[in-house]
Amino acid sequence: MLKDIYEKIDGYTAGMIDLQTKLTAIPALGPENDGVGEKEKADFLEKWMADEIGFDSVDHYDAPDDRVPAGIRPNIVAIMKGASSDRKVWIMGHIDVVPPGDLEKWDTNPWEVVEKDGKLYGRGTEDDQHGIVTPLFALKAIKELGGTLPYDVGVVIVSAEETGSEHGIEYLLKNSDLFSENDYIIVPDAGEPDGAMIEVAEKSIYWLKVETTGKQCHASTPAAGVNAHYAGAHLITRLHALHEIFPTVDEVFDPPISTFQATKKEANVPNINTIPGDDIFYLDMRILPGIDLAEVDAEIRKICDGVEKEFDVKITLSSAQKEEAAPATPADAKVVKALAAAIKDVYKIEARPMGIGGGTVAAFFRRAGLPAVVWSKIDDTCHQPNEYTTVENMVGDTKVFANLFMQEG
Repeated sequence: MLKDIYEKIDGYTAGMIDLQTKLTAIPALGPENDGVGEKEKADFLEKWMADEIGFDSVDHYDAPDDRVPAGIRPNIVAIMKGASSDRKVWIMGHIDVVPPGDLEKWDTNPWEVVEKDGKLYGRGTEDDQHGIVTPLFALKAIKELGGTLPYDVGVVIVSAEETGSEHGIEYLLKNSDLFSENDYIIVPDAGEPDGAMIEVAEKSIYWLKVETTGKQCHASTPAAGVNAHYAGAHLITRLHALHEIFPTVDEVFDPPISTFQATKKEANVPNINTIPGDDIFYLDMRILPGIDLAEVDAEIRKICDGVEKEFDVKITLSSAQKEEAAPATPADAKVVKALAAAIKDVYKIEARPMGIGGGTVAAFFRRAGLPAVVWSKIDDTCHQPNEYTTVENMVGDTKVFANLFMQEG
C-alpha cells in the first residue's frame, strides 16, 4: 500500500505548487506586524480541505481579538477517522507569517510564488506552508487510494505563532482537551537540510539586561568620575566564568553545554572625550534543562557584587526575556521512534533526537505534559529575504507523513 501511496504523492507536484501559490497570495500578518490577521487565509484553506480531501470533522477554537477586523484569530482542528481512536497522530502548522522586510533584498515579489530550479520562492512557503501542505497531501493520497488509517489523524492549523502564540496554540491548549499523552504530536515548523534532526528538547532562553551606573566626567580627569564602561567591560569578562560554574554536558544538544554570551551593547556617550557614567549591555543565555534559573541568577548577582565593590559602581539587572525550558520529550518516546522509522523509509537516513538552543511552539505541548517533536526537511530560509521551500522536500516530507499515518504499531 505504501508504494502506491508514494507513487500517488509523486503525481501531486502541480497541486502542491498551486496550493503554495494560493496561500502565499494571502498575507496573514498579525496585528503586531500591522496586519489584519489570518481569517482570509484560514477560510480559503478550510474550503480547500473540504473540496480536495474531506475530513470527518472540522472544529474551530477561535481566539477573540478585537485588534483585527474579523474579531478572532482562527484555530482549526480537522480530524480524519481511523480504525482506532485509542491514539491520534497530530500535525500542527501555523498560517501566520512574518513581514517580508526590506523589499529591495527580494529578487521576486514576496507575495507571489516563483518556481526556479526546483525551489518555490515566496513569504511563508517554508514557514510554515511547507508544514501545512505536506500532511494535507499525505491524507489526500491515502483517501483517494481508499486506504484505512490505523489511527485517527488530526491536522491542527493555528494563528499567531509568529507573535507569541497567545491567540494560537496556547489558546487551543487552554480551551480544549483534544490531546493525550498517548498521542503522536509533530510540529513541522523547523528542521535541517538533511532531515536528520528530530527536535525533542530546548534550552531555557534567558536574555539579561545589565546596567552599570558610575559617574560621568571629562576624559582628561578620570579621577573625577567613575567609568561605567570600564567596569562593565570587566563584568563581561567575569561573567564568562558562568561556563565553569554550570559545566553540565548533554550530548542531545548541539552545542552540548549551556552558553552565556555578551551580545548587544547600547550607546553610552556621544563623544570620545567623555567618560560614561552609564553603560548597558545584554547577556544571551541558553541554559540546559535541569539547571535552575534561580541558581544562575544567584551566581550572576555574586559576580556583579564583586564588580560593584571593586569599581565603585551600581549594577542593575533586569530580564529582557526569561523562558524556562520545557520538559524534554524522551529520546526513546514512541513518537520519536515512529517518526525516525518513517524518515528512514523515505530518505534512507538515520534521524536522531536532538535538542536546540532556540524555542519552538512544541514547548507549549511539553509544558502540558504532551511529548511533542519538531521535524521537517527544509533548507531553513525562514524569515529571510527570498524565503523558499523545495519541491523535492515537499514531496519527500509528504511521504514521511503518509508513512507515519499508516503505521500500525
